[in-house]
Amino acid sequence: MNRYDGFREFVLARQQALTRSAYLLTGDAHLAEDLLQSVLLKVANHWPRLVRHGTPEAYTRKAMINQYISWRRRKQLELPNTDPPERGHAHDDATIDRIILRQALARLTPRQRAVIVLRFYEDLSERETAEILGCSLGTVKSQTHHALGRLRTLAPELSQLFAEIEEVRR
Repeated sequence: MNRYDGFREFVLARQQALTRSAYLLTGDAHLAEDLLQSVLLKVANHWPRLVRHGTPEAYTRKAMINQYISWRRRKQLELPNTDPPERGHAHDDATIDRIILRQALARLTPRQRAVIVLRFYEDLSERETAEILGCSLGTVKSQTHHALGRLRTLAPELSQLFAEIEEVRR
C-alpha cells in the first residue's frame, strides 16, 4: 500500500471547490493557485493520518484559511487592485456586482473574509465554520455580523444582495 493512496483522487475530486475557496480568499487566480499548492503539499505530508481520521477535507480547508491569514500577517500577499473597473465596454449588472463584491471582500480583515467565504460561498454551517477556524460559535456569529456590516458600508450598491443574505440567515 502506497502512503499517498487516495490523495490523487481527493485532489481531482475537490480541486475545483478548493480552488474557488482559495480564489475567494485571495481575490487573485495566481495567488489562489499558490495558496492551494502550498496547502496541498502540507496535506500530502499528513495524508495517512488524515485518511485514518477521515478528515482530509476539513484539514485542507483549515490549512488554507490558516495559510491565507499567515500570508496576510506577513504581508506576503499583495491585495488585488481595488480601483473601480474602467467602463471601456458594457458589462451586465451581475458582472459589475461581482467586481464590486470582490473589491469589498478584499478590504475585510482576513478572519472576516474567511468567515464570509466559508459561510456564504462554501455554504457551511456556523458550527462547521467554527470548527475549521478553530474558534467558538459566538465568534463566527460576531465575525459574520461585523463582516456583513462592513460589506454594507463598503458596497452600499449591493444592499439588495445583503438583504437576501440576512433573510436566509433568519
